[in-house]
Amino acid sequence: MKESYMSPLAVSFVWNLSDQEYVLPIIEVLRVSLARDKNRPFSRGLNIPLFFFNSSSPVIPPKNKPKKLALKNIIFVFTSVNTLGNEKWKKYIESIPAGDSFHIIPVAVDRNGLAHNGALFGLNCIRMYEWAQVDIGLYATVFLSHEIYRFGLCTLNPNKEGKSSSISIFLSHAKAGDTGRIYSERIKQFIDNTNMNRFFDANEISPGYGFDNEIIEHIKKSTLVALESDAYSSRYWCQREILLAKEYNRPVIVVNCLEDYEDRIFPAASNVPCVHLASSGDITDKDILRILAATIIEAIRFEYSMKCLESYKRARWINSDCALVARPPEIRQVIKLKKENKKMICYPEPPIYSEEADWHEFIGIEAFTPLWNKEDQNCFYQKRVGLSISDFTTSYSSSENIHQDCLVNLSQDIARHLLARSAILIYGGDLRPGGFTEFILDEARILNERLTEPSIHVENHLAWPLYISNTEVVAWRARYNDVMSTKEHPIPSDLAGEVSENTFLPPDTPQNLYIWSRCLTEMRRSSILNSTARICAGGRVSGYKGKMPGVLEEIIIALEENKPIFLLGAFGGIVKDVCEAIIDKKTPDSLTLKWQVAHNAGYDELQKIASEQGFDAKYYEILKVLQNTQLSSLASLCGLDENEYKKLMTSPFIDECVHIVLKGLKNIKN
Repeated sequence: MKESYMSPLAVSFVWNLSDQEYVLPIIEVLRVSLARDKNRPFSRGLNIPLFFFNSSSPVIPPKNKPKKLALKNIIFVFTSVNTLGNEKWKKYIESIPAGDSFHIIPVAVDRNGLAHNGALFGLNCIRMYEWAQVDIGLYATVFLSHEIYRFGLCTLNPNKEGKSSSISIFLSHAKAGDTGRIYSERIKQFIDNTNMNRFFDANEISPGYGFDNEIIEHIKKSTLVALESDAYSSRYWCQREILLAKEYNRPVIVVNCLEDYEDRIFPAASNVPCVHLASSGDITDKDILRILAATIIEAIRFEYSMKCLESYKRARWINSDCALVARPPEIRQVIKLKKENKKMICYPEPPIYSEEADWHEFIGIEAFTPLWNKEDQNCFYQKRVGLSISDFTTSYSSSENIHQDCLVNLSQDIARHLLARSAILIYGGDLRPGGFTEFILDEARILNERLTEPSIHVENHLAWPLYISNTEVVAWRARYNDVMSTKEHPIPSDLAGEVSENTFLPPDTPQNLYIWSRCLTEMRRSSILNSTARICAGGRVSGYKGKMPGVLEEIIIALEENKPIFLLGAFGGIVKDVCEAIIDKKTPDSLTLKWQVAHNAGYDELQKIASEQGFDAKYYEILKVLQNTQLSSLASLCGLDENEYKKLMTSPFIDECVHIVLKGLKNIKN
């Protein structure tokens, strides 16, 4: 039976602004560990949904609280003298929701943070004030991520089972030589002072118990850490332990501690994360923390990936007969599955490149990810998809509850999947190193290298005067001429006599800003008219060049032209406010002239000039259009039913949003 999708896990962080100096570095290192790295979008990184709750004032708590968004919702609450001594904050924290699906984990910034009652009463705190400051990021990763594993991913009840719900670490090392044994002993001693479990070596097997069976039973429930010393890969039992971990589909991490040389890297010890230790002859506490941090993060990635795949299967995103694996499939694994009559394997995003996967077809196995199958390769051929995606202004916004990198991850995933399906992407502006356009152009170039007939995959639309005497635009055209075409939109004809069309016009006066706004409007309308559909997410609510926020104007034009438009509202920015106006019939502040005038220098003067010409932004009309827009109409245009479209507007889960967008685009005719 098909079920609606729900993420297995969501993690929230709550903190007071006065504690930001101590808390933000910890949150940042956790965020980087638990979210996909925007600078390495094709890595095997995690993509756990993360939410952030703070406020712009140390005496006023956040306006909202963590919600039930997943099957399990973990809330790290950073407590201190500032949360206990302020009555409003104290009341806010002690009323955070608790229950079977909510797990609150207090993190004491100082000793005063131990004394909260309410939802935190009786809960043991992580005492971050006891950590050595020099390695505080590593301590945070180890101890906070371990609680994510225990409460979010362990199948046992962590409230009843105590240490038995902790991660189990199997230390695999060669007895020959000193490095592997000494390092393992030091790691063992460190673990024994925590609430983690570990299995050290054969000396810990009790007399009378079978050596082989004990090894197997411990590996079945453990994350294996292979201490790869010079002798490691040549030892039978080391090889056997790696093979057993792979056979029983367990997380594996390799610690490279070579002193000199190994004559053959054991093939089974690949396709997994690897930590390098300098060959100093000693292992420090920092080294151990690095190893444990990588081990726990890989255990989380592994278990979270499997639970996601199981959720996708229940929701019928993937075939119910396919096997699920937490890593890109390996030959030994495929052989075993084929003996079990399994011919389809699903593994986590992102897909490996075809050059690495060429053996799948030869061996007769269909390997794919939840969002990508080889059969989809040309399904969007000649579909022209406009991307209205831009960031909002701050990294940790008190109103958005997400980090802006989440929007970057979303845009990367959408662009990658559209390009892989042979769509033409339409995008305006953003020609800068490290920007979104650079990512999609690099991905388009990789796609071209796989095709027998290379073609243009990206249209970059530029309004006048952005392309006038712009050396950066010229450089981009030269660099990406094989995959990108640039569409230059001229100045509107009624304004042509007011300025020199070949001279750059700076946006430094109200009159100049008016001309810029007219040019941007014309560019946006033209690109939307020449597109199949539009995907909108994020978007600045202030600090833009134009008569209104750029993404908002693109939404309004698309509605006027009856174009399919996918609105992803949970990723913040102006699209979030648009979705609230459509779904809840609210009047967000950003959709009022008063708010816009107050938050944009010179905006009042721009509006006056535009009003005289009949081109001003009439927010009361914009709001009326949005509040009168029917979900059923939006959904029908996008090839979706109303429930699917509403889910798209409200879901903060990237994979779910990409899945819905791809499904809708398949149903839209060119």
